[in-house]
Amino acid sequence: MAYSGGLDTSVIIPWLKEKYNCEVIAMAGDVGQSEELEGLEKKALQTGASKLYVEDLRKDFVTDFIWPTLKSGAIYEQQYLLGTSMARPILAKRQVEIALKEGADAVAHGCTGKGNDQVRFELAYKALAPHLKVIAPWREWNIRSREDAIDFAHKHHIPITASKEKIYSEDRNLWHLSHEGGILEDPSCEPDESMWQLTVSPEDAPNKPQFIEISFEAGTPVGINGENLDAIELINSANEIGGKHGIGRVDMVENRLVGMKSRGAYETPGGTLLVQAHRELESICLDRETQRIKDILSITYADIVYNGQWFSALREALDQFVIKSQEHVTGTVRLKLFKGRSSVVGRSSPYSLYREDLATFSEGTTYRQQDAEGFINLFGLPAHIRALIKLNQKTSNSLSNEE
Repeated sequence: MAYSGGLDTSVIIPWLKEKYNCEVIAMAGDVGQSEELEGLEKKALQTGASKLYVEDLRKDFVTDFIWPTLKSGAIYEQQYLLGTSMARPILAKRQVEIALKEGADAVAHGCTGKGNDQVRFELAYKALAPHLKVIAPWREWNIRSREDAIDFAHKHHIPITASKEKIYSEDRNLWHLSHEGGILEDPSCEPDESMWQLTVSPEDAPNKPQFIEISFEAGTPVGINGENLDAIELINSANEIGGKHGIGRVDMVENRLVGMKSRGAYETPGGTLLVQAHRELESICLDRETQRIKDILSITYADIVYNGQWFSALREALDQFVIKSQEHVTGTVRLKLFKGRSSVVGRSSPYSLYREDLATFSEGTTYRQQDAEGFINLFGLPAHIRALIKLNQKTSNSLSNEE
């Protein structure tokens, strides 16, 4: 059982035991949800699990899932930085590994029948262990809402933090914190300020801007302000800095894979800074054609991640293109953070394709401005010929009318 200790998975363990008369082994993956893991083993065992695995997946989550997605430029529907989408495949992967180790004959998850996560978990199961039975309680039981789940928990004396007054569904990891449900289900309602946890309100952010420098090697973030950091430290540091300045809030209505629209609120302070800095470094390190093809493929990559197709041949093939494109994306980007906004104020790279002697308005020896005339004549040749044809046709029509 993929176990988080939240409302859904807390009620699923006793439900599984009642429904299937089976042993339930729980697995919780640490992808950076912090204090949410405290007391999890006691809770899992009290609700009926025979044991709980708590797996530290943070390093692999960053290096094998977050960094490849960052380097691809994938952003779902131009706003969502895919925090939950990236976390599901690594959780499902480890869940399957433990299921095979324990000799389990089924895997279960707590995803609803309306959401994307059920697809993400189950496509991973199919790709990694297609012989295992999949149990999705939300598609089987008679619980139809989070309110019903709360009632079930109270009836079975299951400790939960959710209530009918605090009904948000939240998912946290190193990369982001997502919020769904509650008043967010009305897209005309502004989120309560108390909902936001990783970011201060931009109005309450410092009145003085902060400048930071983010360093990359071959497209991978490696340091902040000249200090090399490991992957986990780097994201935590970026989150702290961005959150302090109110950066990284997104309130959007997105198109779920299952066909409906859904409103979600996301906090990705550090990720917002890293994505912006990475894109800006590419602007001086990639040639025009590579950048444009990469921009096109990034939409496909985002769909792959969002739709749960991480363990697919297409994603693996796209990764090879991305890796090649990032060979020279090395350098530093300087950002100015102020009141919820991050602005690029500098970028440098030993592999920069920007040449001051070419771009300058001053007289230079590398670029001969006189050569532009021949280039324009050739580049504009199709338009020139088309205009001549139109002119000849107009002349012919005029002569015919005179006759």
